[in-house]
Parts: sequence; structure tokens; C-alpha cells
Amino acid sequence: FFILTMRSAHAICRSAQVASRRSLFQAPLCSALGGSSAVRTATGSTRGIQTSKADPLSKQYKYWNREESKHGEYAYLLDMSPWSVKREARIVSLSDPNDSANDALHKGKMPYSSQLLGVGETLDDVKHLADEKPNVIFASPSCPRACLVLPQVLEAFPTIEWVHVRSAGLDFLSPEELQTNPSILFTNAKGQFSSSLAECTVMACSYFAKDLPLLMRQKQAQHWEKHDVEELRGKTMGVVGYGDVGRATAKLANAHGMRVVALRRHPEISVNDPLCDKVMGTGKAALNELMAESDYVVCSAPSTISTRGVINEDAFAAAKEGMVFINLGRGPVVDEKAMVNALKSGQLKGAALDVFAEEPLPKGHDLWGLDNVLISPHNMDQTETFMHEATSFFLLENLPRFICGEDLLNLVDCKAGY
Repeated sequence: FFILTMRSAHAICRSAQVASRRSLFQAPLCSALGGSSAVRTATGSTRGIQTSKADPLSKQYKYWNREESKHGEYAYLLDMSPWSVKREARIVSLSDPNDSANDALHKGKMPYSSQLLGVGETLDDVKHLADEKPNVIFASPSCPRACLVLPQVLEAFPTIEWVHVRSAGLDFLSPEELQTNPSILFTNAKGQFSSSLAECTVMACSYFAKDLPLLMRQKQAQHWEKHDVEELRGKTMGVVGYGDVGRATAKLANAHGMRVVALRRHPEISVNDPLCDKVMGTGKAALNELMAESDYVVCSAPSTISTRGVINEDAFAAAKEGMVFINLGRGPVVDEKAMVNALKSGQLKGAALDVFAEEPLPKGHDLWGLDNVLISPHNMDQTETFMHEATSFFLLENLPRFICGEDLLNLVDCKAGY
């Protein structure tokens, strides 16, 4: 009886330990903080504080966000229950073999029932792997001419079921290439870079609201002179392209007491989003409406056939006088000539630009000579670990899901191109 009792107690303790470990991966962050509550905004409306279930997008499209999503759920399942395997993953990595950001994949421990078959930058590097029937491609930005190599590899390996791209943008592939084989799933690293880009947006807003250029000139001249500054509180933030970056920006804008107006292709998805005061669909009229009522506009839209040049002369003409324009998405979305004219005329107070139609931005370009423009070299998401985290997302989140036969995160709409 004593032995049986001790065994039962041990089993109960073991179950509790397992349940506790599960909770580390399965319990939403808001549970630990006491759930959701409400805040009163400057405009008098009531919003719920953001929780992991606040965005309807995550329920329907299964996008990843490193701050809100569950971490390692299926990696843990594979560790605890190897019988959860539904298929093997035989992986080809299209990458620079010396890219240290991929060390976790190229040199580290692989999830159960997965195998890295080889690494290469060209079809010649990996074509000998055809007999091993690879079914997964990991495509890294460190692969030169990936736009040419990936279609060749897909044609050479008819067994491919899934392509994961270690970046958020897939603009190096045309919609035609993405739709060549509808049975192949494409995913990306969306959700890894959003928080740093959102922080950049708020920095840019404060740069112009507090007139940092004036402060730096006064410091250089050792000149003491006070000046009025603006608050962000009560101002309107317009978001063109309300995806993960846009929503992370809205979260910080909320914290600063700003009103948020957003554009997205499917506005019905965000009807109940507590971070937005107004959500509209895409189109010229909606864009001009957003430009006219926003004090700050951040563009986080992808570069596709339908978005290229969409923020044009008409959009800048509709802009609220003294608006600040911020572009963190893709350079080709903006008509740069029209933007330069709006900056020179004073229609725009200023611009903060991290992306450009041509990169690097050529010497002698008008933007270099404008005092009301803040330029960064497409690096505002480039943290020390950002690409390592993107590889870890593949290894610890999507790859275990694939092996377990579950829906993948960050599926790309191949028709839309993102």
C-alpha cells in the first residue's frame, strides 16, 4: 500500500510538472497579467488593451507575432510525443553556407523527423539531391540571385511541398512564379521584424514633433534658445498597409494617446480591432481620406503590381498640410518625385524614409539635400539577432507544424504576392 501510494504521488507530481511546462508554451501572456482591461482614449472612446486574441487576423490567417503568439507549441509536442509525426521533412537550404544567421539550421539540432539534405546557392549546388526527394525549401536572403535560382530548383524538384522564405517580403518573386504550382505552400518570416519598425516610426514622429534638427543645430552652435514642441497625444496616425508592422505601430501610437486610421485590403478583418479608430479598404478615395486627416502617415505596404506607385501626386496633394510621411515598407510603393515636390513646397512637414525605389540611394538624389528628410539605409529592422530569430521561427514554429500535419503560420497569398 505504501509503495502504491508513493507511486501515485510521483505520477501526480510528474503530471503537474508536464502541465506546468505546457503552460509556458500555451498560456497567453495576457493571462499572466490578469487578462484584458479597458482604457479611455483622448477622444473619449473605450478600447480593450491588446491581448493575443485581439486581432481577428490571427484567428483566420494564422500569422505569427513574436510578442503575442504561442512559442514552441509544436516543437514541444514533438519532443514529448514523437508519435505526433505525420510526415518527414527533407530540407534543402538555398543560402550562403557561411551565413551565420542560419547556423541553427545548418549546424544545430533538427526537430524530430526532419533532415537537412544540403545547402547551396545555385541549382548546380543542390541538383544531386533530387533522388532524396526533398519536400521543403528554406530560401534565405543570403542566396544571391534567389529570384532566378528558386524557380529553377522548384522545376528540378517536383517533390517540393513547401517553400519558406527567411524574410517578410517576397517581391523578388513575381505573382506568376508564385502561382506556377498551386499545390506548393509559401510562407515568410512576417512578425519577426515588426516591433523594431514600430519603434522607428515613433522615433520619426518625435524627431519632427520635438524638432530634433533644430536642437542639433543649436548644440553645434552652442546656442541656447527655447522653442515650442508638439505632443503626439491627440494627433492622428494613418497606417497604409495594416499588416503586422502596421498593427505594431498602432500599438505604440495608442500608448502615446494617438488616434489611428488604417487602410488594408480586407478591412472587415479589423472591424473589432481595439487598436484602430477607423479601418478602410484600399483605393484612391480611401487613401486620400487617410492622407487628409492624418498628422503622421506610415507606409508599411508590400511592393506588388497593385501597390507600386500608389502613393502618388494626388495622394500627396490630398495630404493634410504639415503632415509627416514615414516609409518603412517598400520604396516602389511611393512616387518619389511627387514626394520630393511635396517636401519642397511645404505640403509635407517632413519625411522619414528607410526604403527607396533604388537602393542604395544614389549620390546626388534630391532627397539627400533636403533638411526636412530623415534617411536611414534600409536598416531599421536590422537588430543584431533579427535574422537569427527568423531562422529560429522556421525551426521551432513552422517546421514542427509541417511535421505534425498542422496548418502553417504566415501563409503567403500567391495571387496578391504577399
